[in-house]
Amino acid sequence: MSPTVIILFLAIVLLTLIITFFAARRTQTAGDFYTAGGGLTGMQNGLAIAGDYLSAASFLGIAGAIALFGFDGFFYSIGFLIAYLVVLFLVAEPLRNLGKYTLADMINSRFDARKVRGAAALNTITISTFYMIAQLVGAGALIQLLFGIDYWMAVLIVGVMMTIYVLFGGMIATSWVQIVKAVLLMAGMVIMTFLVLLKFNFNIGQMFTDVKSVTAHGEAYLMPGLQYTEPLGTLSLMLALVLGTAGLPHILMRFFTVRDAQTARSSVVIATWVIGIFYVLTLFLGFGAAAFVGYDTIIAANPGGNMAAPLLAQAIGGDFLFAFISAVAFATILAVVAGLVLSGASAFAHDLYGQIIKKGKTTEKEQVRAARYASLAVSVLSIVLALFAQYLNVAFLVSLAFCIAASANLPVILYTVYWKRFNTAGAVTAMLTGLLSALLLVSISPSVFSPVEGAALFVGEPIFPLTNPALVSVPLGFLGGYLGTILSKETDKKRYAEVKVKANTGYKRSGVSH
Repeated sequence: MSPTVIILFLAIVLLTLIITFFAARRTQTAGDFYTAGGGLTGMQNGLAIAGDYLSAASFLGIAGAIALFGFDGFFYSIGFLIAYLVVLFLVAEPLRNLGKYTLADMINSRFDARKVRGAAALNTITISTFYMIAQLVGAGALIQLLFGIDYWMAVLIVGVMMTIYVLFGGMIATSWVQIVKAVLLMAGMVIMTFLVLLKFNFNIGQMFTDVKSVTAHGEAYLMPGLQYTEPLGTLSLMLALVLGTAGLPHILMRFFTVRDAQTARSSVVIATWVIGIFYVLTLFLGFGAAAFVGYDTIIAANPGGNMAAPLLAQAIGGDFLFAFISAVAFATILAVVAGLVLSGASAFAHDLYGQIIKKGKTTEKEQVRAARYASLAVSVLSIVLALFAQYLNVAFLVSLAFCIAASANLPVILYTVYWKRFNTAGAVTAMLTGLLSALLLVSISPSVFSPVEGAALFVGEPIFPLTNPALVSVPLGFLGGYLGTILSKETDKKRYAEVKVKANTGYKRSGVSH
């Protein structure tokens, strides 16, 4: 462990704490805490969305997956990128126009029922927890590699840091940490890509030829089927990645931090460009790690392959680049987990406590205090769960969160905005069917059961064959919403007409004066 690593690491931590200090002074109201007062510009929010989205799974997990499995690792990059088109065309504008602080606000703009809000809050908390476990696993592996400390201690350090950001700075601090992190991460990606291409004499054709010879997989390294041998399994994974983004609570919350739908759209366009460039560059990082670090070294550092990018930085740029990339990876994790804690805490404090328990009769001060207590609870829960997931690839863990988001949240969002007959019973049925089917199928899948000892949590034959159950659970979510609506006689077409106007124009949106 060199002094350079320590200095750069501490510099990143200090920078984020300074941001939190100034943000805390500006965080006075519930609106400030949840949505930064709706005052971010399109450029700022676009970078913050990119910062939120480019998680440990994107940076550490995908680079590792490409290094170990070639073409199949790149599936994550393709799925994550295409997902933003679904967000841009179907979700961003109506969500911004109908919501206030959380996804439950948006759905409740049509139904105004406590059971709908409760189901939406349950989904948010579940998805945020799954996603956060992935970030903490990546953080634990990274700090363990850097400082040689125990995994549990590394997870605890990150958990304490992320809690500080949210407790004191709320969405303002979280947004600016994400903006700074997005800029640093893109700079690191460009530098590493340049150095990898330099090693291959800027000949991309030579790079593709060379990686076939340096890996044990040979020609198969550049062909699909190395990791995902089942076509249905691959299709299920891609379905989760492409549709899941439009249901991720911490991404959806970002559309409430801008003043109008036009700014929300422009921020998605900016985010898509940043994210698109990033995911193209993951290919160079993965191939570079395969060529200049090697399979055995990557596996020795972390069985899930999560340390491929930092190890590549050390191999091609020495200790300084290794320290910089590691520090940026740490900032990446801190920024994302802060956003996740905030979305989970919002569901607890705003939806469950403020709207269901207190029936909307809370002061601004009570809401912020409840959100801070909830942040603490969400952080502790995620830290405890992350301690048991040390050897799982973080990209895989995130794909499960995407599956739940696509199954439990996306059907109810689309039905709320686009189906006239949709009702309260359908909304609750859609959310609970999607959530429970995804969780149940994952629990009996190869992700949890494997005949090979050490390959999964339990030894045994899996009952459900697909690693990611989205191919089954997403249709079940839509089917649950349809049947719940059809079998219930309740309907309110007048309310739908009002919601349709609001969704498309933003007229009389809650919390906005015109």
